[in-house]
Amino acid sequence: MQFLDDSLHPENMDKVVITVAPYGPEWMPEDFPEDIPVTMDAQIQKAVDCYEAGATVLHLHVRELDGKGSKRLSKFNELIAGVRKAVPDMIIQVGGSISFAPEDEGEAAKWLSDDTRHMLAELTPKPDQVTVAINTTQMNIMELLYPEYVAGTSLENPAYQAAYSEMTVPAGPAWVAEHLRRLQRAGVQPHFQLTGMHALETLERLVRAGVYMGPLNLTWIGIGGGFDGPNPFNFFNFIHRAPDGCTLTAESLLKNVLPFNMMAMAMGLHPRCGIEDTIIDQHGRRMSSVQQIQQCVRVANELGREIATGKEAREIYRIGTWYDSADETLRAHGMAPNRRAGERNLPRRPA
Repeated sequence: MQFLDDSLHPENMDKVVITVAPYGPEWMPEDFPEDIPVTMDAQIQKAVDCYEAGATVLHLHVRELDGKGSKRLSKFNELIAGVRKAVPDMIIQVGGSISFAPEDEGEAAKWLSDDTRHMLAELTPKPDQVTVAINTTQMNIMELLYPEYVAGTSLENPAYQAAYSEMTVPAGPAWVAEHLRRLQRAGVQPHFQLTGMHALETLERLVRAGVYMGPLNLTWIGIGGGFDGPNPFNFFNFIHRAPDGCTLTAESLLKNVLPFNMMAMAMGLHPRCGIEDTIIDQHGRRMSSVQQIQQCVRVANELGREIATGKEAREIYRIGTWYDSADETLRAHGMAPNRRAGERNLPRRPA
């Protein structure tokens, strides 16, 4: 991304698109009963509350009535339908993991099979987005969950800690190519969840090869454990390398969420919050998803940035937009064209 002399002036920035992840599949309801919805009506109402607080993108997971993360596509269909009816302008972003939580004590925390994840392209009603990981990566969420943060919660259980520490994100080349093909055919926009520079570089190669031809909505994830660590230099290096025409959201965990959201909003980027990322504030107190959204709104107001409405967020994310070629995709994101035969130095577009 390029920054001009006036790039940090709020009047030259997009409005803020706040993503909220309020369902927190790694936590059990008893960990935060005031803020973890279980019934379908309560899960729908949580989306409404978040939207009214200022979030326009809903990162969606589903719970069963026993409080565990649901892996049933029928439950996803039910929640999507309910949210679509209650808040039609909200961008529904289905978590591509389909709840990575272990079903029983001692079981592994793992994503579902490749074939099942491909079926996210067939959800009805159709979501606006499905999150897509690039490259198979370790996802040890326990690495930075310090003991004092999980004390008194279900994640204090050694069996759950072992399960989550050994979790991986399966996103190999064949799966990614097929998943992108199915999502594009269904008209569902991928939102790329990127674990570091290697994932961004692979995504660029997919664009240059014409495997993906659409808007580049990216999230940088700084949670450690196989992903980038929550180091500002990691984040800034990623920003420096990200295409000019992309949208970029910051994601971290626990007490790192607020600092990275503030950095993102100061630079014209976008925040993500919610109990999937943190259930505590900077003082270690429980903090609900709605309270986190309200905090983002306050920070944005102090920075002079307006909050996007649902319709404006759809325009910023270019929901429903697709391109006809790799070159058109590259042009839309301000990226250099592919090299033509015999061309030397940096490829340039014809005058």
